[in-house]
Amino acid sequence: MRTLIKNGTVVTAIDTFAGDVLIEGDKIVALTAPGALESGFTADRIIDATGKLVMPGGIDAHTHLDMPFGGTTSSDDFETGTLAAAHGGTTTLVDFAIQQKGGSLRQAVDTWHEKAEGKTAIDYSFHTIVTDVNKGTLEEMGGLVNEGITSFKLFMAYPGVLYVDDGQIFRAMQRARDLGGLICMHAENGIALDVLIEQAILRGETAPKYHSLSRPQIAEAEGTHRALALAEMAGAPVYIVHLSAPRALDKVLEARDRGMPAYAETCPQYLFCSLDDLARDGFEGAKFVCTPPLRPKEYQADLWRGLKTNDLQVVSTDHCPFCMKGQKDLGRDSFAKIPNGMPGVETRLYLLWDGGVRTGRISMNRFVEITSTAPAKIFGLYPHKGTVAPGADADLLVWDPDKEHVLSVNTLHMRVDYSPFEGQVVRGAPTHVLSRGEVVIENGKYLSKKGRGKFVKRSTFSL
Repeated sequence: MRTLIKNGTVVTAIDTFAGDVLIEGDKIVALTAPGALESGFTADRIIDATGKLVMPGGIDAHTHLDMPFGGTTSSDDFETGTLAAAHGGTTTLVDFAIQQKGGSLRQAVDTWHEKAEGKTAIDYSFHTIVTDVNKGTLEEMGGLVNEGITSFKLFMAYPGVLYVDDGQIFRAMQRARDLGGLICMHAENGIALDVLIEQAILRGETAPKYHSLSRPQIAEAEGTHRALALAEMAGAPVYIVHLSAPRALDKVLEARDRGMPAYAETCPQYLFCSLDDLARDGFEGAKFVCTPPLRPKEYQADLWRGLKTNDLQVVSTDHCPFCMKGQKDLGRDSFAKIPNGMPGVETRLYLLWDGGVRTGRISMNRFVEITSTAPAKIFGLYPHKGTVAPGADADLLVWDPDKEHVLSVNTLHMRVDYSPFEGQVVRGAPTHVLSRGEVVIENGKYLSKKGRGKFVKRSTFSL
């Protein structure tokens, strides 16, 4: 199958130029000057991108599909979640396989392969969540790296469920260093936070807004500092997930200024939602319960600055959706029982283009970098994914920078009964989404079949 995308403006993390993109099979084989191939050239499909942009497909390095949590399971599985991702312009995601306490990493990965196999609309890979660092676990990490699962997530939060202590974190970091792996850290002081949560409930402070007020930013800053200190002692790179607050960002900045291989992501909910949403009347705030929690609106300026200056490298979603009916409402009598998570895998690019590029907060090239190229480089997917170049997978977006799209539970494809951005009109959306050369989305319609996505083996950390 030969496809030509013509008359578009190619946008990568570093370049913007008029050009045509030639695809053969699942790969990009050439970039040419506009019209250079037209004389006597034939293609099975020609996509006219006049007035549009051609960019690499989005890479979401932080999703939780079909994930058991808080007495329920996230509402999107690998079928609905990857289909929604494709509609929103994401062509690869990295989900988390969770080790059960007392279980093995092998069991975790096998379980997540079973969850995904034959269901996905786009390509995918896994991180492994390590909940029990012991001799056997450390040995298993080597086998997983050889299989292309090269990143491991550890939690300082959720004592008794996902939490691991500093000694376990340090040993895992040393092992990852030796293997070329990358440790991803949920950095909050979970021990202290459990005390604050218990005390808030005893005072009768049970509404959704207290989810944020009982998790102050100092707990995240302390956890971030500790994660960075442990990584520095271990001589290992570290990636801070879902950073939400300026004091934690300051810790990352300080570490990077010392030359540490320290990286961090934020998420759209921290850029576009705030404590004001958690404090909505009645139980409406439950729609916005996620961890770390939403912060005061004035914190958003620091995160945007961090994205602009590369102190924050990535915007992922932490997509972990729960319906209001039958899931979020488990916590009507206490914020501590509300399942933590928000839907976002479909809306990330819409929001960042409309609220980032169009407002002048970030450039088009920076948009590509934080949504595709940087996660590809950090997580071992580059140069096969994350760029528009000969030899790369033809994971591409034809993007209309002015196309209007309404964000609503009635227009989006995530399997959740609300949208945090209900009724919001954004400008900027894909007209075509290509995954490995196949047009999977055209003008809002899915054209392919369930299960076409492939598991992607990732290389070791090389930055």
